[in-house]
Amino acid sequence: MKPSRPNVLVAASVASMLDLFNRENFRLLQDMGCQVEAAANFRFGNITSPKRVAQFRRELAERGIRVHDIPIPRRITDVRNIVRSYQVLKKLCAHNDYRLIHTQSPIGGAVIRLAARRSRKKGTKVIYTAHGFHFYQGAPLYRWMLFYPAEKWLSYYTDTLITINAEDYRRARRFHAGRLVRLPGIGICLEDFCPDAEKRKKLRRTFGFPEQDFVVLSVGQLSRRKNQEVMIRAMAMLKDRNVRYVIAGIGEQEPKYRALIQKLGLEATVFLAGYRDDIPDLLRMADCFVFPSRQEGLPVSLMEAMAAGVPVVCSRIRGNCDLVRDGIEGRVVRANDAAGFAAAVRQIMEQPKRAESYQKHARERVRGFSKQRVNAGMERIYRQSLL
Repeated sequence: MKPSRPNVLVAASVASMLDLFNRENFRLLQDMGCQVEAAANFRFGNITSPKRVAQFRRELAERGIRVHDIPIPRRITDVRNIVRSYQVLKKLCAHNDYRLIHTQSPIGGAVIRLAARRSRKKGTKVIYTAHGFHFYQGAPLYRWMLFYPAEKWLSYYTDTLITINAEDYRRARRFHAGRLVRLPGIGICLEDFCPDAEKRKKLRRTFGFPEQDFVVLSVGQLSRRKNQEVMIRAMAMLKDRNVRYVIAGIGEQEPKYRALIQKLGLEATVFLAGYRDDIPDLLRMADCFVFPSRQEGLPVSLMEAMAAGVPVVCSRIRGNCDLVRDGIEGRVVRANDAAGFAAAVRQIMEQPKRAESYQKHARERVRGFSKQRVNAGMERIYRQSLL
């Protein structure tokens, strides 16, 4: 006999992924009457601040969500912690009657799906959300050799596979999951990104930017993957102009970026703002949003900039191109083309009518990626999985 309140586990490699991508999923499951638990690494590897991770853990506890702190690493070379995590998760699955497990992230998704194999034989359903496969058009060969066969094999232990962009969906059609679904990302709340002239002026004063300054913004982890270096180098080509570049985020590339900023003499024009929880306000301050990533699934921060009506310049990669068509919703540039990014930013500065056209089309396009639409899709998946 099935329990009156289905027990559900939501798991990822690190707590920041649960925080950034799954808050709505926790709410949906609780609204459906489920007893929800969370499993992730709350100690290391997170891309939000330690303060935010601790606050998120308290928020889960206040909502009655039991937390399992498991040392799932983000690096595949950390074999010791992968094995430890597998052992802990296997026991967790064996001692809890999970009706449903929703997992994500390459390593976390692999470990939990393997740990849940016996539970699946007893009726547990497993959902895996791929926030961007590690193999993609243009990816290094070793990624195809390692991650493609691994994901294809793991799909045998997946009841529902969720993809969030067109390229991943096409690849996953060759896999063996019980069901394949494509959703438009994790969804954004369009109402959170309305213009506010007073907040724009106030935040600019905080940074010391006069109204005539042209402010470029990037949001994301300071990492090789997010590739903010290319825009820092582009700023050296725009240094004769009244341009300021703000990067919101933390990460392992910060020392390198600081050294590069100093080397290029950009201390007065490039600002590392650290971890921020006021992204809607930062977007109100910005005149242009730059997103130069090398790899993405379907980037939330790019969608947020589009919703805020900030003209965007992004790299020509999977995920970004699902959102932005060059010359329509914004500009699309090769990921490592610093001169291309500089030229695209210059065009937005010098051609306000074209920038307005980008804003208009971007706002129209991003409506298809709303939180309401994604939540409706996730609720259908959850209800079908819990039957």
